[in-house]
Amino acid sequence: MVDNPITTATGKEPSLDQVTKAIIEAGATTRPPWQMVVAQPGLIIGTLNIREHQVVVDIPYTSKMYSIKYKNSTNLKYDPEKGTIHSNYTSWIQNLDNAIRSRLTMIGT
Repeated sequence: MVDNPITTATGKEPSLDQVTKAIIEAGATTRPPWQMVVAQPGLIIGTLNIREHQVVVDIPYTSKMYSIKYKNSTNLKYDPEKGTIHSNYTSWIQNLDNAIRSRLTMIGT
């Protein structure tokens, strides 16, 4: 999920603060919820804990686009050489991405 364009219902470019808020709120709406921490302006670190599994992603963003990038994981059998990871990883990331898109669309409405 790299360089996803940000679109709002009004078509206006949101502020960085609005994007920050939307991403944090999006993480809170997924089940199970993501824990979001603002590391610096334009970068949120998201952590998802499910039973004995954990995934950590970097979410760099601007007022125009955002990305969701793998950072770390525990008990997900991640193998960077083979490019493999637990089969649920993709759906967890897709759920987060859908929630972020939904929240961003609502900015300004």
